[in-house]
Amino acid sequence: MARTRARRSTRHLAPAALAAAAALALTACSATGGPSGSPSADASGGGTVTLVTHDSFHLSDGLIEQFEADTGLTVTQVAPGDGGALVNQLILTKDAPLGDVVYGIDNTFASRAIDEGVLEPYTSQAPAAQDAAQYAPDASDSLTAVDLGDVCLNVDHAWFAEQGVPEPATLEDLTKPEYRDLTVVTNAATSSPGLAFLLATIGAFGEDGWQQYWTDLQANGLKVAEGWSDAYYTDFSGGGAGGPRPIALSYASSPPETVPEGGDAPTTGALLDTCFRQVEYAGVLAGAQNPEGARQLVDFLLSDAVQADIPGSMYMYPVSSAVDLPAEWAQWAPLSDQPYEVPLDDIAANRDTWVREWTDLVTG
Repeated sequence: MARTRARRSTRHLAPAALAAAAALALTACSATGGPSGSPSADASGGGTVTLVTHDSFHLSDGLIEQFEADTGLTVTQVAPGDGGALVNQLILTKDAPLGDVVYGIDNTFASRAIDEGVLEPYTSQAPAAQDAAQYAPDASDSLTAVDLGDVCLNVDHAWFAEQGVPEPATLEDLTKPEYRDLTVVTNAATSSPGLAFLLATIGAFGEDGWQQYWTDLQANGLKVAEGWSDAYYTDFSGGGAGGPRPIALSYASSPPETVPEGGDAPTTGALLDTCFRQVEYAGVLAGAQNPEGARQLVDFLLSDAVQADIPGSMYMYPVSSAVDLPAEWAQWAPLSDQPYEVPLDDIAANRDTWVREWTDLVTG
């Protein structure tokens, strides 16, 4: 539970912090032997490999150390911010890349990273590579899927039971009078879950209807938080701090963390008819100082050991079909049968316009 909270609470970074994040990231590269001073792999395959990732990357103790022991590599990490900040910084620094390999670009930003030329092709032969191939954003082999999860609205079961109000089930329900002032989501311009939810509404209502849906949400007392941690832990009544709103944007995998000590069921649930599927990728950075080490690290992220660790360490679903998921996930954290979809080509062509329109409409 603590690891989940640590992961989620650092997933979002407002634009005002991006410049500082870039400076810190560049300093970290220099200080830790990153591309501004890192050695390339030597003949034995050793040296330093620098992983550039979002703030929420986490693996269980011992996994990276075992990778280092097996390969002779030393792994350093640079974390410029959340998924959106990560891509921004990769683009800004592509002539002097922050590292050798990236993890954490998701399907809402994948096309931008590929189009900007910050990645070089690599086809992994790791155990989970065949499973990962079904999530490839295009045919360029620039990004390899590592994990996935559904961004969905979550509800506080206890609040609705105490108030005698039926729980909502669909996106349309949130615009009804009985749910006025009950919903909090995150900013689509500053939060990767927020952007995923915007795409869910575009998938649900189409390019001609999503603006009206958000207008109706606003009229029904919608609150927009800057990041996931604010929405979930401050505003959400089921997030532990007793917030005032019993409907919050989160993940389908969030409910298991709300099982009380000694309890046998979570106090929250995900609305599986409100979801957008998020896929996270790894890739070798163009201009990497240690491209061979980068390829080894991509393989490592697809290894059986890492794939089995992902549910407990990063609270996402592994791409590997060989992994046995925790029992409580099958019961309380299923993926949506029919998440809303927006073709990747449409996201690539319209993402910036949609975010700009959403900002003008919702946050001004």
